[in-house]
Amino acid sequence: MSLLSELSELFGAAFAELGFDAALGEVVPSQRPELGHFQCNGALAAANQAGLDPKLLASDILAGLPSREAFSQLEVAGPGFINVTVTDDHLTAWMGRTAEDERFGVPSERHPQKILVDYGGPNISKALHIGHLRSAIIGDSLLRHLRFAGHEVLGDIHIGDWGTPMGMLIAELERRQPDLPYFDPRFEGPYPDVSPVSIEDLGLIYPAASARAQADPDFAEAARVATLELQRGRPGYVALWTHFSQVSRASHQADFHALGVDFDLWYGESTVKDRLEPLIRRIEASGQAELSDGALVVPVSHPEDRKEIPPLMLLRSDGGFLYSTTDLATIELRVDELASDVVLYVVDARQALHFEQLFRAARKTGIAGDRVHLEHVPFGTVNGPDGKPFRTREGGVVLLGDVIGMIQHAAMGRLAEAELAQDYPASERVDIARMVGLAALKFGDLSNHRTSNYVFDLERFASFEGKTGPYLQYTGVRMRSILRKAAERSLSPGPTRSPQQPEERSLVLLLLRLPEVIARSIETRAPNHTAEFAYEVATQFNRFYDQSHVLSQQDPGIRGSWLSLVATCLGALELILSLLGIDVPDRM
Repeated sequence: MSLLSELSELFGAAFAELGFDAALGEVVPSQRPELGHFQCNGALAAANQAGLDPKLLASDILAGLPSREAFSQLEVAGPGFINVTVTDDHLTAWMGRTAEDERFGVPSERHPQKILVDYGGPNISKALHIGHLRSAIIGDSLLRHLRFAGHEVLGDIHIGDWGTPMGMLIAELERRQPDLPYFDPRFEGPYPDVSPVSIEDLGLIYPAASARAQADPDFAEAARVATLELQRGRPGYVALWTHFSQVSRASHQADFHALGVDFDLWYGESTVKDRLEPLIRRIEASGQAELSDGALVVPVSHPEDRKEIPPLMLLRSDGGFLYSTTDLATIELRVDELASDVVLYVVDARQALHFEQLFRAARKTGIAGDRVHLEHVPFGTVNGPDGKPFRTREGGVVLLGDVIGMIQHAAMGRLAEAELAQDYPASERVDIARMVGLAALKFGDLSNHRTSNYVFDLERFASFEGKTGPYLQYTGVRMRSILRKAAERSLSPGPTRSPQQPEERSLVLLLLRLPEVIARSIETRAPNHTAEFAYEVATQFNRFYDQSHVLSQQDPGIRGSWLSLVATCLGALELILSLLGIDVPDRM
């Protein structure tokens, strides 16, 4: 239980006693702190339901509170708001418990679920680029939040490796190097162990193949046939696909590792290739599929739909599989083999229609029963200063490795400008710049709601001032420095005392909101709530520290209490930032 939940229970009981829904007793942080710490707004809704005067009802609610010991002031204001001020003794008791709790008051989930988070989503045909940034960062943060809450969570990269792009790569490579043994149907192997292409080669070949397929019908047909033959197991094409996969995976692993993002599963479309034909047969046998212009589809529209929802295509007219087919089979795997209760797809908002079709088909065909929750977690784009998707000066796609390099170079420059870490060993300076750069990149993304587009602003993201990742890290380093200097003087944290001044009280009130913030980020699948809270904690701590000279405080009881508050702030901030995938350096 948190302070807010305790207060909500008290007010909920008063509402229930008068015959109203206890949920109307929810207590929230005050929008006007000068009037109280918290407020309860349920009297307005309850009075509207019952045709009563909200101010009189609010007074009745206060009169019916089971206990008033926690409050120093309760006041009905405006049209029926209830302003709530808690006693310093009650705050101190809560803060003392929070300081001793390694989870800082955040409860563990009482009914944990098996949750799979699908994020990353690269294709093996090309290197990672800035278009993969948001899926990786948001997905990784959601996974961290859910895992901290107590759920059993798996992260799956879901690589695109079994569709038309593979056929285009094969056809284009054959056009360029027709003498390779992979294209000779009479060749009996073994095929070479070394790949004929690198990730850089794939990055050049795929765009060329894609452009050629649009301009040349004969090449498009060759790519279609190559895709079909790969899916049917032609040995040479499977050997080439294996090379493509190995080269791409090594590159992807290096880029994601540099971003500080990991995956439990490196499954791809090909993981379910042996499920595809049996799945198709079962759906056909159940009568849930039908032919449409030679293709096999599952109709998924509903009579009440306000817009057209096209059917989900299972087989092309030539018998080839599509990514919609592998996506459906992947749901089957996640339900049957992984026993997932919840599957979250952290994928670009532009794929919303596809997921609507996919989830409806999974329900209709019985692949995902009512117990399984399928959810698309959409996000917006990373834009340049012109408001359009961020690109290089030449108009090309910005590679993810280049983005990471740019932000770390900017971080090193900002460290030099601020004269930070200048006397440290070169290796430590580089490591600090790496952490600062990743903090700049991740907080620059996660401080925005995931559905919003945002402008990639290298200079602003890397600043040590304002709402940035480096500012939060610097505040954490400052907290560590205070505690380190205290330890050097044999000063240690002590029992929590009542707040000595307004800034301290505001900091305590803020820290006690942590459970609700994390719960909201999980409920809305939006880590920006946690990111915003991290900034609030850092800002309020700095206000407190500017007014409270912790190490020079002469009263040992107050000093010990303040050191305990500093330690709690540090632990909470480190936890919050870890949920965003951000580390705090030991020093700067």
